[in-house]
Amino acid sequence: MNTNRTRLFLAVFAAIFFAAVSPAFAFKTVIIDPGHGGRDLGASDSYIYEKHINLDVSRRLERALQQAGFKTVMTRTRDEFLALSERSSKANRYRNAVFVSIHFNSAYRLSAMGIETFYRSSNAEKFASLVQKELIKNVGATDRGVKTANFSVLRHTKHPSILVEGGFISNKTERSAMADPLYRQVVADSIARGIIQFDRKSF
Repeated sequence: MNTNRTRLFLAVFAAIFFAAVSPAFAFKTVIIDPGHGGRDLGASDSYIYEKHINLDVSRRLERALQQAGFKTVMTRTRDEFLALSERSSKANRYRNAVFVSIHFNSAYRLSAMGIETFYRSSNAEKFASLVQKELIKNVGATDRGVKTANFSVLRHTKHPSILVEGGFISNKTERSAMADPLYRQVVADSIARGIIQFDRKSF
């Protein structure tokens, strides 16, 4: 992100509200899953822990979606361990919902960078594509694409479900960006915009 980050954030944030002027929703609830937590740190480097970044972005996403008129459910709201089966089980209690799992990446190759979004079921392919498009447009990260994966939370959650990898903690440049609250806000708002667009295209 460059010196125009504040201006970009304000533009993205305003666009969310503009896109959400209609009270009609194709789905009522967005289930937000902050990956890892508690004893499960996720990726880590230089005292940056994925579990903390995931939770912070998820909280920001929750606020943005609530302000846009959606009901939200968080699989975890604090730094606690939650089994994968518990995450899907909680999500499946709700009807008329979508599911988004928030993660950040790591790789042995330290030059690896960029954002990618995963889905498993065909009913989530468009969902993943819309979220990925907004992330790349607003964050300006390398586009690693939309991909299928057999992750547990995607396999066992009944709703249209995606998993976002918002950058590489193992990459020094992206790790530095993640430490900036503004970067995390733009990631959250971009995911929110993709969700809003998927809601409108679901009618």
